[in-house]
This record gives sequence, C-alpha cells and structure tokens, in this order.
Amino acid sequence: MQLKKLGLIINPWAGVGGPAGLKGSDGAETVEKALAAGIEPQSHRRAATALAALEPFRGQLEILCFAGNMGEDTARELQFCTSVVGRAESEPSTPADTERAAAAIRAAGADLIVFVGGDGTARNMVNALGDDFPVLGIPAGVKMHSACFAISPRAAGEVLRRLMAGQLVDLHEREVRDIDEKSFREGRVSTRHYGELLVPEEGHFLQAVKNAGREVEELAVADIAADVVEELDPDTLYIVGPGSTTLAVLDELGLEGTLLGVDLLRDGALVAADVSAPEIERAIADHRGPAKIILTAIGGQGHLIGRGNQQLSPNVLRAVGRANLIVVATKTKITELGGRPLLVDSGDAALDEQWSGFMRVITGYRDTILYPLSNGDV
Repeated sequence: MQLKKLGLIINPWAGVGGPAGLKGSDGAETVEKALAAGIEPQSHRRAATALAALEPFRGQLEILCFAGNMGEDTARELQFCTSVVGRAESEPSTPADTERAAAAIRAAGADLIVFVGGDGTARNMVNALGDDFPVLGIPAGVKMHSACFAISPRAAGEVLRRLMAGQLVDLHEREVRDIDEKSFREGRVSTRHYGELLVPEEGHFLQAVKNAGREVEELAVADIAADVVEELDPDTLYIVGPGSTTLAVLDELGLEGTLLGVDLLRDGALVAADVSAPEIERAIADHRGPAKIILTAIGGQGHLIGRGNQQLSPNVLRAVGRANLIVVATKTKITELGGRPLLVDSGDAALDEQWSGFMRVITGYRDTILYPLSNGDV
C-alpha cells in the first residue's frame, strides 16, 4: 500500500496518569488529578515525533482528523494538508469521541489510521473499525500490553515513511489486550484478549504482546534480590521500579512495597511508596546525595523504560544518570526476547539515544550479563 490519506487520532490525555503514579489515565477524574499534580500531557509531542518522518512527503499527503487537540492542532502545526471531519462532543474528549473519530475518518477515505494512546485507545479502534482496516498505534499510554503499537514514536514514523514511499510493508492481525484499571491500581494485573487489529508491520518496529501470564521463576528472582540487597550502599536513595522482580528486593528486606508503583528506599527502610514523578524529583533534590534506580524489563516486550513506569520521567532519569541504573531480570525473561534488545522510550528522544548501548543486567546471585539497550532506531 502507498499512503495518500492518513487518518490521525490523538487521545490528548493518554499517559497523563503515569508520571502522577495513577497507574492509568482512564476517566475525567484521573485526568484532573494528574493535571492538578502538574503533569503535562505528552500525546501531542509523541504524535509530532512520529509524523516528522513524513515531512518530505507533505505535498503528497492529506491528513484526516478531528478538530483541535484530537489531531488538527498537531497536523496544522507540522504544516500538513489537513481535513477536519468532525469534532469531539465533550471536553475533555471521551472514548466515545475517539470511536466516532475512527468511524468518520474511515468513511472519509483514509488509507490507514494512526492513533496516539494506550490500550484503552486500542480498544476504541477495535470497537469502531473491527479487524479489517489498517491501523498503527503510537505508544503514549501508561499500559500498552497490546501488539498494535510501534515500539516508539520514531519507530511508528519509520513504518509510515516506508508506506508513504511505496515500500512493501506486511499487514497482520495483531492482538489487543484489555486490562482492568481498577484492579491494576490495587496491584493486580488482570488482562484478557479483547480483539484484533490489522496492523502494518515491518522488521523490529512493532512491539510484542506483554507476557503477563507465565510462571515466575521464584528461585532466580530470590537470587537476584539477595545480590541486590548485599550491594545496597548506605545513605543512597534507591528508586525501586514496578514489577515482581524489583518487589522481591523489598521483600528480601522485609518491607511491603508496591508491585505496580514506584517506591523509595534508603538505608534499608521504605521512605515512600507508590510515588509520582514530581515526588521523586523532590526526593532526589531533598536527599542531596547519591540516587540509584532499580528496574526490570517487561516480559515479552523488553521495554525497560516507558511502559508502566512513566514516574521515571526524563528529569528523574537525568538526575540519577545512566551509570546509576541497576537492571534486574531473570535469564528466562532475557532469553524470551529472542535476541531483541531492551528498549527505552522515555519520551525524550535525545535521552533515549544517549542511554542506548550495552547495560549490565543482574540475572542471579553474583551473576550478570551485558545486554543491549536500544531506543528502537534502525
């Protein structure tokens, strides 16, 4: 296929709850809480990053979208030929507005729809389009368990560029997962198959489905936790990311941590639990000593930064520094990647590029490997 008319749908509030530690962005109340905490929406910027790859084709491409912050503002800012086919019925826009936009854009003759959001927005695409119309997700949500997303906005842009250039790009049905946000906020991951979307796929630019159901390697995780605890430094602020492997570190210390949130640890004591990005930034500034991040990757996908841990904002990451990142993962989790690198998608392209390269990964007690970390570029 070769693109002539590209549909663009932006969920303006996608991911806004992540840096605030809210485990999702569904619902007007959640959005209001995140904005009140000083979190700035990032969907517009992530859409612009992807669409930048199409700038050489401006004169050959028409973008179909809804008015305002659902797509029009971004398309016009980038000086694309823009056709507005409708507008949201409420502010902030709702899932119903997203589904109306998808149906209207398809009816207006789009060749493909690119949407900016998370799993909730992907479900909207299934509801409005079914599995017989091509779509591609630009990752911007807190939870992205589905396989319809590119691994980063720049990777999405590369897929779109190849389509625009008339290159051969395969289309495959890919799974959309549904997650219960209420359970997620209570520390339980409950997902189910929701549907399929038809997705353009090229090389390593598309992410895998998150592996959330396999049995945890309890002994390997315990060994990792023992190794990390033995190496903890005094008077150092440890930022402990989400996941069962990192939670095992707190368990080893006899502390009750947060499975799906970010906790703060110092001198063997839990300083704060389930913190937001602004809270982490303040804690680093107040501590005025060394800080380190303990982090694990998402099974199946390999995302280390930018999926479910947006509390680790670019400001937090820069304040701590790449050298102070402690990565933990079982060898099974690494092997399941099939040689694909760990991934960083912080929302800051310059930081992602700077942090790419080989990382030390603790895989057991006194057992480490070197493994690549990539921003998803070719």
